[in-house]
Amino acid sequence: MNSSPRIQTSGAGLTNPDWNRLYRFGGLASLLMVAVVPIQIAVFALQPPPETAAGWFELFRKNALLGLLSFEFLFLLYGILSVPRSLALYFAVRKTDPMLSVVFLAVSMLSTVAVFTARPAFEMLHLSGQYASASTEVRRAAFLAAGEAMIAVWHGTAYWVCYFLGSINGLILAIVMWKGRLFGRAIPALRTVSSVLDFTLFIPVVGLFLSIGSALALMVFDILVGRRLLQLGRTPFHPLKTQK
Repeated sequence: MNSSPRIQTSGAGLTNPDWNRLYRFGGLASLLMVAVVPIQIAVFALQPPPETAAGWFELFRKNALLGLLSFEFLFLLYGILSVPRSLALYFAVRKTDPMLSVVFLAVSMLSTVAVFTARPAFEMLHLSGQYASASTEVRRAAFLAAGEAMIAVWHGTAYWVCYFLGSINGLILAIVMWKGRLFGRAIPALRTVSSVLDFTLFIPVVGLFLSIGSALALMVFDILVGRRLLQLGRTPFHPLKTQK
């Protein structure tokens, strides 16, 4: 019996053409999400993040776009793209395990909100402009203090909430995928590996390298999920027959 995810469509809920459009939209979003990580790594290589508010303000003054990218503005885009992808995945797996599927969707939305809280890029851009136009040292000091507060948010609670929620939610999604056959075995395996490696970040010396492995596994997962959702989006519409 062939269990390839290419032909296993039972349980996907393919009974509404609107869902096919959602699958295509979610699949495209997943593929676009793949580009965020390498671009962000390239930005960090080009411009390592400053350590102080004054350094950030100077970066924004010289190049506002580079400042936004260095302040991880792209992860806001990642959060936006994750919404249609999460919705598409929910509709694809909800019949496999309704309860865990709802938990997955709820935590996904909460994690997206945390991303926007954790990356106040435009607030930092605004403060840099206010700092540059300040006419007194008192006002400049006030804007520097506000900038330091934004940096604290950047490294703070919302970031770690988003990090851990994303990792735990990845495990939830993997469990649901393991239970079904719609996404095969490689896709949930990759998500499991990525989520587990997320928690190795705190291991001394090797933790950072292991977390890089998590990012690579997640990128491959995003590619495979995007391709699978696009396949589901091309599945012919077959209305359910009315039972007598």
